[in-house]
Amino acid sequence: MAEEMANNIAAPTFDQEINPEVAADKSADKEKGGKKAVRATRGRGKKRTAKNVSSGRAYIQATYNNTIVTLTDQNGNVLGWSSAGVCGFHGPKKSTPYAASVIVKDVCEKVSDTGLKEVMVFVRGIGSGREGAVRALHANGLIVSSIKDVTPIPHNGCRAPKPRRI
Repeated sequence: MAEEMANNIAAPTFDQEINPEVAADKSADKEKGGKKAVRATRGRGKKRTAKNVSSGRAYIQATYNNTIVTLTDQNGNVLGWSSAGVCGFHGPKKSTPYAASVIVKDVCEKVSDTGLKEVMVFVRGIGSGREGAVRALHANGLIVSSIKDVTPIPHNGCRAPKPRRI
């Protein structure tokens, strides 16, 4: 390598070693005007296929600041999800029952091609969008077979602060 650099002989690049056609294209582009070739855009990986799922699960996370709804199949594979921010709500409007109904409508449209008909609902959190989301699931044509509250509850929780001395 040192001798090549001393003699100003360029070592072959990686593209020239592997694929001489790519190297020829690059050299032709440089001769035309120095512009680089435009790369072909790639997809995001796997192409989505429509699954045929008749029953699944609906996970509703209702916090004070946001509401997120996720629809999955029985194994937990996500079919579609949506949140208040995705639907265009900002600030305190994100945790309202109306926002929850819009979220559920959006996610039901996303998974309409899967054939989902019946869901078991798992609700987490104490936000105001809890009941609105469950009602909206039923209003959008899904049969709600069961509702389970999976809000995490501490078993005695964190240590309390020391008492104040006056």
